[in-house]
Amino acid sequence: MRTAYQYKLRPNSDQIATIELWLELLRRQYNYRLGERFSWWEENRCPVNACPLVMPIPKLRDNPDYYSQKRDLLNTKDKFPEYKLIHSQVLQDCIKRVKLAFDRWFKVDKSGHKLGKPRFKKISRYRSFTYPQIKQDCIEGRKINLPKIGKVKLIQHRPIPEGFIIKTVTISRKADGYYVTVSLEDKSVPALTSEVEPTLENTLGIDMGLKEFLVTSVGESVPIPQYYRKSQKRLKTLQKRLSRKKKGSKRRIKAVKAVAKQHKKVADKRKDFHFKTANELLLKAEVIAHVDAERRAGGKLKY
Repeated sequence: MRTAYQYKLRPNSDQIATIELWLELLRRQYNYRLGERFSWWEENRCPVNACPLVMPIPKLRDNPDYYSQKRDLLNTKDKFPEYKLIHSQVLQDCIKRVKLAFDRWFKVDKSGHKLGKPRFKKISRYRSFTYPQIKQDCIEGRKINLPKIGKVKLIQHRPIPEGFIIKTVTISRKADGYYVTVSLEDKSVPALTSEVEPTLENTLGIDMGLKEFLVTSVGESVPIPQYYRKSQKRLKTLQKRLSRKKKGSKRRIKAVKAVAKQHKKVADKRKDFHFKTANELLLKAEVIAHVDAERRAGGKLKY
């Protein structure tokens, strides 16, 4: 079983500077490696019979794949010593992201359509890096020990379940700060299976709508909370302030962050509403299944 827990980080000024430096260097490395693959693809995708006869056919360059680009990281560290500050596995994971993005371009989805061409990352679009491996005791009290960054304070609102091992750790930057996502795995936990046979009596149907968020098969409805509509007045004010700021100024950057924080508040409220609604539906489904089981057994209903 795989799951993931996310915690809020409280890094100090030095740790923030290190995280920002890593993100910028990894962004440059991502764009450079992606450019290598685009360059090779543009030069070698043409068939041989379509080349002009007056020009000699050049020797094909080696395809820059995952392993060749990972080996070339040694040359990158020699030319640019600042890359030695980044953890080696974090740097290798950047090459893996390039591989996944480029391979995804040539695949088709279930409907037969190809996905979009990978884009070069701007500063605002490269927001995370991953440790593929980390020590199991990296979380000590209220801190997490990140290699080459140090012990960073975190808000551990729930403990890691017993028996689960830490597979990967991802540091991400969001509008309101930094977060760490811990990927957990426990192979002893079996897959979720249900022994209850679905019938008309123990099944709860859900119909998603536009006027109501959802309507169940028993006639209960859940209204749409309209979090975005309620925050439109505040967003309008922040957008007006942003439009008056000069491009490239520090005040504009501050106004952009204010707008992003407001959007994140709306997204967090919506996500919390979805989780709570799903939990209530699961509890009702369990009650329905319990009632159906009691009816079959001929016993009295207990709540």
